[in-house]
Amino acid sequence: MVRENDTLAILFADIAKSTQLYEKLGNKTAQFLIGSCLALLSRVTVENKGTVIKTIGDEIMCTFPSADDAVEAAVCMNRELEQLVISEIPNVTPPNIYVGIQFGPVIREDDDVFGDAVNVASRMVSMAKQRQIVTTDETIEVLCEKYKNTARIIDKTTVKGKSGEINIYEVIWEQQDATVMVDDSFDARKIESQMELKFQDVNIHVDQNRPSATLGRQSHNDIVVNDGRVSRTHARIEYRRGKFVLIDQSTNGTFALIQGKKSITLKRDEAVLLGKGILGLGRDVTEESPVAIHYSIKLA
Repeated sequence: MVRENDTLAILFADIAKSTQLYEKLGNKTAQFLIGSCLALLSRVTVENKGTVIKTIGDEIMCTFPSADDAVEAAVCMNRELEQLVISEIPNVTPPNIYVGIQFGPVIREDDDVFGDAVNVASRMVSMAKQRQIVTTDETIEVLCEKYKNTARIIDKTTVKGKSGEINIYEVIWEQQDATVMVDDSFDARKIESQMELKFQDVNIHVDQNRPSATLGRQSHNDIVVNDGRVSRTHARIEYRRGKFVLIDQSTNGTFALIQGKKSITLKRDEAVLLGKGILGLGRDVTEESPVAIHYSIKLA
């Protein structure tokens, strides 16, 4: 038994909602689908300088020599799963994944790794939503500017064995034109403003305590719009120091009517939303449209 100290990036990727896959597809088909996805994740790991440590059920654990390699692999995993077509089950859409990453010291023992970074990476994947890449300060600090500038603080949490709370970041990979990271502190300061989003029977709030919301066709989004012109993850709204920014990430663009007067169209771009209005994903909408998303901003 050989024990060695090292510093690595640990990546966990879990296949989303695997239990539902078994219920929907049956054991044989679901197992084949999950196995095909894990094989793809393993291949992408090796292609990005990584090492597959183990696969357990619907999860893969990998190591990478750098945080950049791990994030690059995570982005490739998401993108290649989107394009995956399995000839034996051509009509089945591949599932999404959750990804958690942590860079730090580990102990190598034979073909496995242990230590604080492993524990934190495991905690990160448990906090991720579908298609999210989630990590902490230790990883962000060593990332290249390309990825560091796409990171957003999304929460704080405690991790067993670590004192105090740690910042939780999402590395945004679906946004084409990344903006500079903003640290909207999660302390007890008074909330400056709040946005209410309404779509059919869904009603959510975006503010300092919940600084982002995603809009799109797939079920992992906060607001799901089932329309053929809507992308899987179509757009997002971010709270930035009292302002609400609409960011388009789609193929067909996002339309906004602000205060009933100003009409804007975004395509891989962003704009600040004011007052109240309506949003259309992939198409222009009116107040009465069943696919219109209504928003209103109120001061605290």
